[in-house]
Amino acid sequence: MMDVDNKAEELASALGVTKQEVKADLESLLEFDVPLEEAAQSVRRKHGGGGGGSSTPETLDLAGISTAQDSVNVTVRVLTQGTRTIRYQGEDVTIREGKLADSSGTISYTAWQDFGFEPGDSIVIGNAGVREWDGRPELNLGQSTTVSMADDTVAVDQAIGGDSDLIDLEPGDRGRNVGVRIQEVDSRTIDGRDGETTILSGVLADETARLPFTDWDPHPDLEAGGDCRIKDVYIREFRGSPSVNLSEFSTVEPLAEPVDVTDSAPQLSLAEAVDSGGLFDVEVVGNVLEVRDGSGLIERCPDCGRVIQNNQCRTHGEVDGEDDLRIKAIIDDGTDTVTAIIGSELTEEIYGGDVSDAKEAARDAMDKEVVAETIRERLVGNAYRVRGSLSVDEYGPNLNVESFEEADEDPAALATAALREVRQ
Repeated sequence: MMDVDNKAEELASALGVTKQEVKADLESLLEFDVPLEEAAQSVRRKHGGGGGGSSTPETLDLAGISTAQDSVNVTVRVLTQGTRTIRYQGEDVTIREGKLADSSGTISYTAWQDFGFEPGDSIVIGNAGVREWDGRPELNLGQSTTVSMADDTVAVDQAIGGDSDLIDLEPGDRGRNVGVRIQEVDSRTIDGRDGETTILSGVLADETARLPFTDWDPHPDLEAGGDCRIKDVYIREFRGSPSVNLSEFSTVEPLAEPVDVTDSAPQLSLAEAVDSGGLFDVEVVGNVLEVRDGSGLIERCPDCGRVIQNNQCRTHGEVDGEDDLRIKAIIDDGTDTVTAIIGSELTEEIYGGDVSDAKEAARDAMDKEVVAETIRERLVGNAYRVRGSLSVDEYGPNLNVESFEEADEDPAALATAALREVRQ
């Protein structure tokens, strides 16, 4: 918050407006996860502090719009429209958002009031603000914006209406509709912006992919094993992969016919998987180079489940640890490496015993490391087909393993083939 205060004071001095007004503008943009410097640039433009543009709106094709413009006039086709509520300057505000298109390209938009247009409409937008969102320009439709129906239909190549397969969803998509099977669903309570609130989370699947979802306003028709059509969802990034989000404006309609779902995950080389930035469901083949420290017989905090050392949890201090089994293995296929995190159930299969067996072996040897050594002897140097959820952060790529099987194939040859197929 200190950075926001400093930036607000700096902008207020430069623009000749009050710090309170500037800070309110900054905080409203930060609600959208806009980086602070991008938010500051938008505030400068709003208050006439310069952004490289003109105060008179230019009439442009979408391909010609950049963040150098303050405002523009466009004639476009509405591709999608989603509705949700955000917290803006301390109040709940309903916005419409989605994507527009013309013959030159597409652009995202946010409308701060209901202008009455729907997907498929051809419209003329006057004096739409331009801001930067995720490195690209986006249109802001506010009180000074005008919207009217176009005389002629705007021809576009893109699909209208927002119906999507899961494999085609990307973070930032809004107003999307999906037909899916609910594979997993759990209810939990979180500390929301208005105190404790109940949400649903789980996994959706169709014939193209599996993705996580969060329902911020629990819909009773979201039941495990159910097939449904979900309208008006928006997509966020979760651990590097798309995540489907439902709001109070989303609708869930049970389907009479079952949804075909995929049983397989995309098969990629480690290089392609890591370059993706994260994948909810992926399959790779590689050799185990190393079983890292922190594998074998471990202890976890009974409150948060984190691995502890010397009965010390980073969050809960001194605790009585609970015994568990885990493997952290380095997997290599010749193109890259990842750390595979293997949970207790699969670790028991690999080790050939449960926690009680591991504790007994450690007592007999008077050394807990004997469990990890046994696992090393069984894994290192062998090739495995591994499926799970890949996340990539500042600490490197980690694959949370769901299945782990011996592979007959040569990992390097498979990786080369996967790279070739992806790049074609």
